[in-house]
Amino acid sequence: MSLRTILIIARKELRDALRNRWFLFYTVAFSVLALAMAYLSLAGSGMQGLAGFGRTTAGLVNLVILLVPLMALSIAAPSLAGEQEQGTLAYLLAQPITRFEALIGKYLGLSASLTAALAIGFGICGLGIAANGDSAGVGVYITLVVMTFALGFAMLSVGILISTLTRKAAPAIGMAIVVWLCLTLLSDLGLMGSALAFKLRIQDLFGLALINPLQVFKMSVLYSMNASLDVLGPAGIYATQAYGRWLSALFIGSIIAWIIVPLVLASMTFSRKSIA
Repeated sequence: MSLRTILIIARKELRDALRNRWFLFYTVAFSVLALAMAYLSLAGSGMQGLAGFGRTTAGLVNLVILLVPLMALSIAAPSLAGEQEQGTLAYLLAQPITRFEALIGKYLGLSASLTAALAIGFGICGLGIAANGDSAGVGVYITLVVMTFALGFAMLSVGILISTLTRKAAPAIGMAIVVWLCLTLLSDLGLMGSALAFKLRIQDLFGLALINPLQVFKMSVLYSMNASLDVLGPAGIYATQAYGRWLSALFIGSIIAWIIVPLVLASMTFSRKSIA
């Protein structure tokens, strides 16, 4: 494996992403919505201006859950499939490069572009709040940023896996949207519906929450804000009592698994995929 080759492909993927109009749209949209959320977070209190870091973090959680997975999936899913459809993937692999190097290079390039888009949005929002003179809760805001990056990387891994399973960009994007809808619907409302329909025990409900990266992201941020998950109801209370100080490690481990496992599966699938 050549690190130089991987970095060359990553830089090329990053340049392509920066020229992509969808990348620019997502960057602008996320920045505007993050600032709007910071402003609207004070609306319920009858005040005007930008809310502090703590209140803004609480408002940004649902925005991140809806937008960031869609961003990551939609830019990763057509990456390999689109190049295969255009015939450029076969040309790339005809060079002295392994399939693993091509896949990891693309993943790193997409990760860099997504990180740039999110950093711009969070940076603008954070600078606006800091300029407003309220620095309380900055640690919680940093936790939100870090966990958002982790969620984005996990969804990029899933998108890359989808891209290795398809041969054209359109089906890949369609599959990515279906995955995004399933993960979103299986969040709060889906868990509540499943608990009622199947009469799940509290520990089973928490187990289902742990296998959904969106729910893990939400629980980890809320836990960092309150050091408790009581706001999530009985499942949150059970998690706090059963796992205690290990709860943060459990959330981090779940997100890391969502980054690594789909990427390993993608590498295995891509190594056996017919490119012709």
